[in-house]
Amino acid sequence: MMLLEGKVVLVTGASAGIGRAVAIGCAEHGADVALNFSRDQAGADGAVAAIEALGRRAVAIQGDVADPQTARDFIDRAVDALGRIDAFVNNAGICPFHAFLDMPVETFERTMRVNLHGAYFMVQAAANRMVEQGDGGSIIAMSSISALVGGEYQTHYTPTKAGLHSLMQSAAIALGRHNIRCNSLFPGTILTDINKDDLADENKRRSMEGRVPLGRLGQPEDLIGPTVFLASDLARYVTGASLLVDGGLYVNLQ
Repeated sequence: MMLLEGKVVLVTGASAGIGRAVAIGCAEHGADVALNFSRDQAGADGAVAAIEALGRRAVAIQGDVADPQTARDFIDRAVDALGRIDAFVNNAGICPFHAFLDMPVETFERTMRVNLHGAYFMVQAAANRMVEQGDGGSIIAMSSISALVGGEYQTHYTPTKAGLHSLMQSAAIALGRHNIRCNSLFPGTILTDINKDDLADENKRRSMEGRVPLGRLGQPEDLIGPTVFLASDLARYVTGASLLVDGGLYVNLQ
């Protein structure tokens, strides 16, 4: 069943990891896809090729989401190429692990600009285009389990992910009258470039796996189903909501 047949999905941070998996997964469900990427041209080109191999249209547009102008440029160029926007997935994010007491100002500010400020202007630009189209849409923020729990080396990162969820809640209210739905996904520990160095320690990795009731760490592809659901008409009455995609990690206090 092609849940996204005839729809156009835009994904930020889509040259690798969760963004790439979600972009290709949406194409597998029938969508044409526009990808934002910052530096990884080869990764973006590979994602476009994979989508086109599925018989769907794709375009990759480079831009640093920390620059507010990137948002309008991405939305405009994506719509010029693909005709419209039905769903927007805000996935771009960074997490340069660092201790709290000596956090460099530039590390803190860059993380805020990419993860939260960038999301705000991207969501705003996508929403404005959806309002102009007049037939609603779906906005999905890739938040994190880190919006709900702390992390010793993530004091700059966890507030941005909590902020993303809060943004979706408020945007759901602001945009509901336009039939634009806004929801958050909370991935748990997913094996991506962000944490590959942190999990290179085999003992730490096994410890993390042992905390997950489903017995494994997540893969980027585990986010495809939840994203496709929220982007599709199956979720037409779901807005302001959040969904943990963590293998049960959050509830495993004991």
